[in-house]
Amino acid sequence: MNEYIAVILIVVIAIIFNNLSNKIRKLEKEVSDLSSKINKKILQPETSQGISHTEDTIIESQIPVESHREAVIPDENTEQPPVIQKDWLHPIFEFLKQNILTVIGIFTLVLGIGYFVKYAIDKNWIGETARAGIGLCIGGGIIVLGHFLRKNYKTFASIITGGGIAVLYFTTTIAFREYHLFSQNMAFIITSVITAVSIILSYYYRSEVLIIFSLIGGFAAPLMISTGESNYLFLFTYLSLLNLGMLAAAFLQHWKSVGWTAYIFTSLYLFYWTADLPQLLSITFYLISYIIFYIFALHNYFRKSELSVPDILMLALVNGSSIIGLTYIFNELQYEPVIIFPLIFAVVNAILFLREYGRRNFGTSFSVFAGITISLITIAVALQFKAHLITSVWAIEATLLLFIWKKTGHTIFKTCFHVLFPMVIFAQIITWCEYFNTDNLAIIFNPVFLTSLVTIVSTGINLYLLKNNRKETEANTFFEDLITIASYGVIYTAFLLEIIYHINHMSLAVISSVGLLYSICYIFILLVFRNKLNIPNDFQTALIYLFFFLIIINLSASTSSVVTDILSKELQSGFYLWHLLQWIPFIYVCLKIVPATGFHQSKISYWFIALTLIISVSYELHHLYVLTVSKDIADSYAVKNHFNILYLPIIWTILASIFIYMGLKRNIQEYNKIGFTLIGIMVLKLYAYDVWQMDNISRISAFIALGIILLLSSFTFQRFKNIIKNMVDTKEKKEENQDL
Repeated sequence: MNEYIAVILIVVIAIIFNNLSNKIRKLEKEVSDLSSKINKKILQPETSQGISHTEDTIIESQIPVESHREAVIPDENTEQPPVIQKDWLHPIFEFLKQNILTVIGIFTLVLGIGYFVKYAIDKNWIGETARAGIGLCIGGGIIVLGHFLRKNYKTFASIITGGGIAVLYFTTTIAFREYHLFSQNMAFIITSVITAVSIILSYYYRSEVLIIFSLIGGFAAPLMISTGESNYLFLFTYLSLLNLGMLAAAFLQHWKSVGWTAYIFTSLYLFYWTADLPQLLSITFYLISYIIFYIFALHNYFRKSELSVPDILMLALVNGSSIIGLTYIFNELQYEPVIIFPLIFAVVNAILFLREYGRRNFGTSFSVFAGITISLITIAVALQFKAHLITSVWAIEATLLLFIWKKTGHTIFKTCFHVLFPMVIFAQIITWCEYFNTDNLAIIFNPVFLTSLVTIVSTGINLYLLKNNRKETEANTFFEDLITIASYGVIYTAFLLEIIYHINHMSLAVISSVGLLYSICYIFILLVFRNKLNIPNDFQTALIYLFFFLIIINLSASTSSVVTDILSKELQSGFYLWHLLQWIPFIYVCLKIVPATGFHQSKISYWFIALTLIISVSYELHHLYVLTVSKDIADSYAVKNHFNILYLPIIWTILASIFIYMGLKRNIQEYNKIGFTLIGIMVLKLYAYDVWQMDNISRISAFIALGIILLLSSFTFQRFKNIIKNMVDTKEKKEENQDL
């Protein structure tokens, strides 16, 4: 019953399709007749209303409208519309948009035929040989149908023919793997013949769509007839011949898509072979593939002396992927020297670079070949010093893509950089993990840090290129800001991990102190060179806040642990002198950098810098006093308590007086508020707690000293107040005299 229903549906669909075809032909004829009538009206002069035309009018009326448009010369002052640069993916999306139904339809048809054959097999209607024969006949029939449709429906016919070729491939595969109707060699010969026929048809029909189908089938054929044996010599000989056919088709028809299709499949096969069984034989096929795809990428260059966007991208990818595969094989087989292939490829690109230089052509091609040559030499140097392969190559490739985008302006290279840069970060993080798994690494000259050094150099070049781009465009994008922050983070982390690795045998106090001191110095360097690095104002303010926060953490927490270790005889007292180095950047930032930036745009900034200064001075004097007076760790508790009760109020009073003085001198009200607030906290602490902890002599000394300081502060405050009042009165008198 189901079979009859299927036949009826096919007949109904055929009738409907025939009716639709007739209607479409009628509509095409009506449109053609209508367009011919319109053309006649445009070409004939109007005479129906008895209007006499001069000879000039008749001639003008017979000129097509397009001629008038072409004759119009635009004014030089007229603003011309900008030329829109089309995305290289635009043709692909246009093809899918216009032919997606056809692609889905042929895919569905192939699946339907497959299910029908399966159903027939399940019902035992046909034998194994008959099944294969039906599949081959159906595939051939679809190809014949596409042949008859090619004149009026070229793209549709190409997709139909591609579907027929797919049916032939799958039928051959099933006949070999499931039914064992012929041997593997015979299956390979059949699939090769199918590939050759499909390529010939593609060239005959001049169909780029069909040859892509053919290439996909050709590259999938080895997988279809595979028996699980690793016969790589046979496989890559076949793939090399297929790539040579691709190269011939690309040269004859100038089809770029076929080269990219072949490159993707060839790279997947090569990488799988390299990972599965690295051997010396694979180097030969890497070099063959490199030559084939390099010739493909340079096709237009030798014809027109120019490089298109896909050509440049192909050059970068071919060099990068070949270096990764070849160097990995050398490392696995422990061959030397590993730098031979980067240097060979660098020589190839240097020849092209010198060719452009000799012709005095310093355009895009010159920049591309120069960038590739320098990047390959850099990779060779990095590999010679045992840097990690993937991380180094990706880092240099990312910089190369950014450089090419800078020189050409094509956004595809910038997009590829945005895709590759996170992969560089991820690979670098994996490389850093070796710090935790490896012992006895040399200082600086170890594979992990040398890899980090390559990433640092490439990241520095990225920052330079992005900085120049920001100056030219005067616009920041989210990705560029994110990449900038990540780049500074990579540089910071690389040096930090190297330092910590070599001091990890020391106490936690030393590690934290050194890490914080390094962080403070790193931020200080960024702030010193903020203008040259083109760091935005908001980012500068954030760095200053972070700088002060690290100062507070280092002095309040980390240094306290260092003092404890010194008193416990676990550290030498001289180590504390290294800690004092943080005061150099702290004083410089407060006196030079803060006034020169927009840090004081908000009032909270005065309070934050004052808090940092109060905590820093208090803790520094506290640590120095404890180290000077204490004999051991047990004696330090009483010394700390004595300092907090007796000397800390005096220190706060002096600092409060300084803040009040600065507020009056610079007319900054926030400093006055900070000074009086600190005095209030100090007085509250003194009367609420400290007085009850002192002996009589200390209490008398403290009250006398604080009283004198407060009186002097009050006297200074009143004096400055009078000076400011006199200055205001004098200024008003001068203005009155000038008015008189």
